[in-house]
Amino acid sequence: MTNLLAHLLVPRGADASARVLVGGRALRAFVDGYVAVLLPAYLLQLGLGVWAVGVLSTATLLGSALATLAVGAWGHRLAQRRLLLGAALLMATTGLAFASLSQFWPLLLVAFIGTLNPSSGDVSVFLPLEYAQLAGAARANTRTALFARYSLLASLSAAFGALAAALPAWIAAHSDVSLLSAMRLMFVVYAAVGLIVLWLYRRLPEPHAERGKAKIALGPSRRIIFKLAALFSVDSFAGGLVVSSLMSLWLMQRFGLSLAGAGAFFFWAGLLTAASQLAAPWVARRIGLLNTMVFTHIPANLCLIGAALAPSLPLALGLLFMRSALSQMDVPTRTAYVMSVVTPPERAAAASLTAVPRSLASALSPTLGSALFAAGWLATPLVVCGLLKIGYDLTLWVACRRHRLDEQ
Repeated sequence: MTNLLAHLLVPRGADASARVLVGGRALRAFVDGYVAVLLPAYLLQLGLGVWAVGVLSTATLLGSALATLAVGAWGHRLAQRRLLLGAALLMATTGLAFASLSQFWPLLLVAFIGTLNPSSGDVSVFLPLEYAQLAGAARANTRTALFARYSLLASLSAAFGALAAALPAWIAAHSDVSLLSAMRLMFVVYAAVGLIVLWLYRRLPEPHAERGKAKIALGPSRRIIFKLAALFSVDSFAGGLVVSSLMSLWLMQRFGLSLAGAGAFFFWAGLLTAASQLAAPWVARRIGLLNTMVFTHIPANLCLIGAALAPSLPLALGLLFMRSALSQMDVPTRTAYVMSVVTPPERAAAASLTAVPRSLASALSPTLGSALFAAGWLATPLVVCGLLKIGYDLTLWVACRRHRLDEQ
């Protein structure tokens, strides 16, 4: 079913590998969708505290950043297919480890080494590898549409995954299985999806098919990529304050929302996100990639600040839904923008080196966000996130508005 959707959603002109990558991303997004909602409840069920949610999220993001840095520095020497297969195997191992462990320190080690994703977007080592392959799978005039559909199917899958976060409670209520055992089962499913992704990525071109493509580290585009990497890191640090696991925790603590209710919220928010990403290429064709990135992001962050200060759950949810309809429109346009400011041989390195600072920056903030929640300052992470992101948007527009794109 996922492969059929991928076939329908990949624009004409993209090659067969694009369908494989889009389908694999959708499968990963589904399990990431319920893990992000389930993780805080699972850790609390294990007897760990609120602070542990932030620490494990930080470890996950930090480990992903270091793995992505390695891909950026040395990955151009290896076949990307082989790296993707290794990442899929690591995903399966991560799920099995989380399903079987209960103590904080072993879980922290697995979080650091593995592929678990506590955020609403992809922060894993898969990301730069898939971006580089997708950039070469379509021409410049269809590249933004391909990235938008890649993000769209991921958002739809993550939305349905968020609904699946309610399954452990349903299983525990309708069987003799304990809630904790049902939660562990969800991580076994995560591992199984990792094996399916491993099988799927075996259909990508063999390494000898990639040898004809010159793959180098950054060269003439170094200056603009370093500038973008620095700016993206500010955006990601801010986003790390309200990763999905912490947003789920905030809804539960601030308004007493149930796990099923949090899953339903992330489902509808995911649908709105998907719709915005589908609209992103249309908007970008009319106002440009950079303007789409900036001028949809600012009102989204004003909504986040408003939600933090909202006195009631309906108002907060309404503002968060408005944010979801706008906040991710910059994802496909940002990716297309990065791929357009570098030469084709630099794309893998550019994807990695813009992702690494983002992952490192976002790795620092979940611990800070969870500490603020534990201290009772529930609104502070959301307000700081919104203000930092608005500052990032304005700085990005001023710094890059005169840069010419290389449409290759």
